Amino acid sequence: MRNLENAPKIYVGTYGQYNSGSLFGKWFDLTEYADLKEFLQDCHEFHRNEFDPELMFQDWENIPDFLISECSLHKEAFAYFEAICEIDDETAEAFEIYCKQINYWPSNGYELEDQLESFRESYRGFFGGSMKDPELEYAYQYIEETGLLSGVPSMLEKYFDYEAFARDLFMEEYSEYEGHVFADY
Repeated sequence: MRNLENAPKIYVGTYGQYNSGSLFGKWFDLTEYADLKEFLQDCHEFHRNEFDPELMFQDWENIPDFLISECSLHKEAFAYFEAICEIDDETAEAFEIYCKQINYWPSNGYELEDQLESFRESYRGFFGGSMKDPELEYAYQYIEETGLLSGVPSMLEKYFDYEAFARDLFMEEYSEYEGHVFADY
């Protein structure tokens, strides 16, 4: 993981304990495990006082909701953690948004590498800077990068409606989530 404060953790109890009125369990730091199998083995070892413990994930930190529920951790969770470990925090945040709100991974059936490739093609960057309007900020960058107004006399350029252009861009071709901009294709 990037640092200890961002480490994925799960508080694991059991349904048997919970139904008996106990919240007995333990916080498990997932960075200490190579894969899901090793993690689950350790959880069962911790709860070995029960005959057949039915694990209950009572709380978690730094794990996207699309990878965990009260009773299961997705088999691709460790691959996901490894992948985001290799990218900066801002891009990791964008990838989580992409998986959760745009391309619905892992339920879309993509392999993680395919999801990452699709994300790289779609992601345009974070635009939460000084303008305070990510769509407008992206529109300015888009116009500059594409040279859309190059060759237009500066006298006419000042009449260009950047707000309307940004609105049109984000009606059909782009989406913005929490300052992150994605191409819609």
